[in-house]
Amino acid sequence: MKMAMPPSTARRGQRRDLDILIGGGGVVGAATAVLLARQSATCGLTVGLVEPRPPLMPVPGSAWDLRVFALSRASQHVLQAAGVWPVVSSRAHAYQGMRVWDASDTADSPRALAFSAAEAGESDLGHMTEVATLQAALYAAALQAGVRLFTAPVTGLEISADHARITLADGEQLRAGLVVAAEGRDSPIRGLAGIEASVHDYQQSGLVAFLQSEQSHQEIAWQRFLPTGPLGLLPVADRRLSVVWTLPSDTAAQMLAMDEAAFNAAITTASDGVLGALRLDSARVAVPLRRVTAKHYGVARVALVGDAAHAVHPLAGQGANLGLLDAAALVQVVAEALARGEDPGDAGPVGRYARWRRAEAAPLTLGVHGLQWLFGSSLGPVVAARRTGLGWVGSSAWLRRQFITHALGLAGEVPRLALTGQRD
Repeated sequence: MKMAMPPSTARRGQRRDLDILIGGGGVVGAATAVLLARQSATCGLTVGLVEPRPPLMPVPGSAWDLRVFALSRASQHVLQAAGVWPVVSSRAHAYQGMRVWDASDTADSPRALAFSAAEAGESDLGHMTEVATLQAALYAAALQAGVRLFTAPVTGLEISADHARITLADGEQLRAGLVVAAEGRDSPIRGLAGIEASVHDYQQSGLVAFLQSEQSHQEIAWQRFLPTGPLGLLPVADRRLSVVWTLPSDTAAQMLAMDEAAFNAAITTASDGVLGALRLDSARVAVPLRRVTAKHYGVARVALVGDAAHAVHPLAGQGANLGLLDAAALVQVVAEALARGEDPGDAGPVGRYARWRRAEAAPLTLGVHGLQWLFGSSLGPVVAARRTGLGWVGSSAWLRRQFITHALGLAGEVPRLALTGQRD
């Protein structure tokens, strides 16, 4: 049953235009809005979403967008709870296994890591899906759920004891009990809230494109760690792959300037020919890579989700999955605060969310940063140590289970929606 007014607002007698305003209608921001609007404990809240560039749903049968996510099982559950999984899965591709190996070794070496859905008792290990479909599906679901939409970006923020006042670029001002920053690593709301963030420039770029492979990818996500950065070959269709190739920025620029024949030869060599000859099947784009870590994931009246809180290196493919877990966790904290008669935007509930997600995300973001250094080193002792370490993981049943559980997004303190996929 919907509540006409959330308990916290009724108790305080506050005058607010919105209970929660979310800045940024990308995947994580739109998911947060939809989850709030669909859960029984939070559907009585008035929710707003700021997105200056409303997304359009790709035309059926059209080519995939270059931006691709590897969605974990936990992310699948979150999208099921949001009611968009049927649309998303219609343009998604499940993968059945993963193979990870070092450039100093071969893909079929005993030291290479190989995991399968079958050994985990799962139907698959995740899905490759395009960002365009995911964002458009969530945005449309937000509209259908009654979320208020604003297209002028946020330009001002003032925080008081019982609300935050937001100013939009068109001059409109809104009062909200909680503001959610979901605009990505350069989040304006994070800056306006005075939350500092540390930035590490990797001096690398992620080159993305689609490829055709001579041999079947066997529904496996392949990743080879090269001294210049990891090369990921991710299955999206029969003998079609999404490539995410991390390179020094100057090398990435050279790869973009190559003619197709030279590029095809270079990436086939970089893959060690594991899938035979690789052939470019799309445009090429290179994106600069930076790690961004917010000092706090939230303060009174402001909560950070997704890349606004933690932007990570793409080698582990966890950026979007971390963000969707943030969305589910924030919705759970808001629901619990309402059940206690609290104002979800107060320092207590926001602090609980911030501590929870930092405890879960910080080890992963630091671990990814360390792996980037470890696998990028060409020092003999480091090469020997990482080859030995891969062998240990591959031969230990317990370590393999841990790896698969993390890959599925089901390790640690997981939000309820990410565990069940069921609406509360």
